[in-house]
Formats: sequence, structure tokens, C-alpha cells
Amino acid sequence: MEQAAGLVYQLFQNEMFPWILALFPFLLLALHYLATNHRTPTTCKETRNHLSPPSPPRLPIIGHLHLIGDLPHVSLRELAHRYGPNLMLLHLGQVQNLVVSSPHAAEAVLRTHDHVFASRPHSLIGDILLYGPSDVGLSPYGEQWRRSRRIVTTHLLTNKKVRSYHVAREEEVHKVMTKVHELSTKGMGVDMFELFSTYSNDLICRLVSGKNFQGDKGRNKMFRQLFKANYVLLAGFNLEDYYPGLARLKAVSWVMCAKARNTRKLWDELLDEIINDRMSKQPCEHDRGNDDQDEMDFVDVLLLQERGITRDHLKAILVDMFQAGTETTSVVLVFAMAELMQKPHLMAKLQAELRTNIPK
Repeated sequence: MEQAAGLVYQLFQNEMFPWILALFPFLLLALHYLATNHRTPTTCKETRNHLSPPSPPRLPIIGHLHLIGDLPHVSLRELAHRYGPNLMLLHLGQVQNLVVSSPHAAEAVLRTHDHVFASRPHSLIGDILLYGPSDVGLSPYGEQWRRSRRIVTTHLLTNKKVRSYHVAREEEVHKVMTKVHELSTKGMGVDMFELFSTYSNDLICRLVSGKNFQGDKGRNKMFRQLFKANYVLLAGFNLEDYYPGLARLKAVSWVMCAKARNTRKLWDELLDEIINDRMSKQPCEHDRGNDDQDEMDFVDVLLLQERGITRDHLKAILVDMFQAGTETTSVVLVFAMAELMQKPHLMAKLQAELRTNIPK
């Protein structure tokens, strides 16, 4: 035992130890590549290559990762022009990716063979952040996903429901305009991204849970931090997206998912508070006869679902609604403003329309 401890101590003191640590992940990748490559018979490889779409030459271990630059959509366009105008196969690490580059091929994938491509790849981080996953965005294609999607489209996204939100939208827009007016009269600049993020967050919170959290700065800030954490964890670099076999090793997955577990705890605290608050108010509202679902917020509707909705399922759907409703709205508004600033003639046209149709 003492000899083993002495060897470990010597290793840590060795000048080469930082290099050993740096090279260790590459060694794991190489061993994993050799193990998976040798498991596939040569005849199977030849058959698969014969039936596969065109593909650029690839490197061992990393595949085609070196061909994807800082602007992936531009890199994919250039590769498609050269190798596959309709379909192209890319190996990003260990994972095969089908790139669809033409309207005809997109129709075949998204409509004709939709049932084949409808599901989503498994994600360890998605399992943690989205409770299974049991949400709408990342859960596997099946009955549970169809049920979740049906609940969302029926009780949140129908034309009748969207029209019923007009009062909330007008009030939140009025708050934005008041804020802009206050800053402009003081000669101060306006952070449009911050303004649009606050607007979209307040609006979606109001539609989903019945109230915004503008007066609760702590909760509002927590929402924003969790949105950012989810985006970084789900959309950022993830080892599992490129080397899923390596990511399933316990030591690797434990390190990789540590931040996701911490983020999940914060989501639990926030969503449990919202759900418990609505559950405590439901009996009073039913006593008053307020059982019309048109007058209920989305949390109330979810709580009234009798079959197939567990608490984790409910929280997963709420994460989707809060995240998607806030992020997409604010990003679209920011891009719209940027485009208007770059095209003065469109800005002038929009200003004229507003001044004509909106009374002072």
C-alpha cells in the first residue's frame, strides 16, 4: 500500500504530469475508436458504405469535425455544393449525421418519411434537465410525446387562446414603451436585448402561470439565469453529441452532468413553488365556480389533467414553455430591430404605418 502511495506521489510531482493529463482524453478516444472499429465486420462496413449518401474523406477519431468552422451553416453549404446537393453524410466524432440540403430531400425527410426521423437522440443532460425527458422538445417520439404536444397546442396555442392573450400583450407592451420613454427623456441609452428579454419573460410567465414576476426581482433573475444555463448545457459543446459511448463511462458522465444536476435542483425549487401556489388556490377558485378553462392559466390546465401527468412531467412541460417562449421571442425581436437599423427605408415605412394606425 505504501509503495502504491509513493508511486502516486511521484506521478503528481513529475514534470510530465500536466502533459499526461492533457493527453489522457485523446488516449481514451483512440482506445474507444479502435474498440468500436474492430467490432464491425468488414463486409458490413462495405455494405454500409455502398448504401450511404456521399461523404467527404474523414480522419480517424474526429471524423469530419475539422471541416466544420465557426459558422456551421456556411461550412455545411460549401460541403453540400461539393459532395452532396441533396443528401450528405458527415461523421462528427463517433456520430453519423445526415445533412439535408435541398427542398426535395427535406420534403422526403420531414413529410414522406417523417415517422422514421421523428424521434430524438438520447441525451444524458436532457434526461436531467427535462425530467426523463418528458417534455415536448426532446422526449422520444411516442404516445407520451403526442399527449404532451396535444396538451400544449390545445390549451396554449390555439387561435382562440392566442386571441385571449391580447390584454396581457398590450399591458406588457405598454410597460416596455413607458420604460423607453423614461430613458429617452433622461437622454440615456436603451439596452434593447435586456428590454426584450424582460418583456418576453414577463409575458410568458403571465400566460403560463397567471402572473409575471416583475415585482419579484429575485425570481425574475433566477428565471433568466436558468434559461441561460439550460441553453449552455443543451446547445453548447457536449461530449455525448460526438462520442456517446465515451460519455456513458461513469466517471465521464458524472463530471459531464454535474452542472446539469445543480441546475435541475434550482428548477425544482422554482417550479415546485409555482405549482404549490396554484394548487393552494385551486379549491378557492372552484368554490367560486371558476372552472372555465378559458379563464385558467396553463398551470391550472396541467393540474386538471387526470391521466399520464406526473409532477415531473408537468415540470418538464413548464420548462419547455418558459424557455422556448422567452428565448425565441426576445431573439426574434432583437434580430428584427437589427435588420430595421440596417435598412433605414424599412424603418421609415414601419414608423409611417405606426403613426397612421396608432392614435396618439
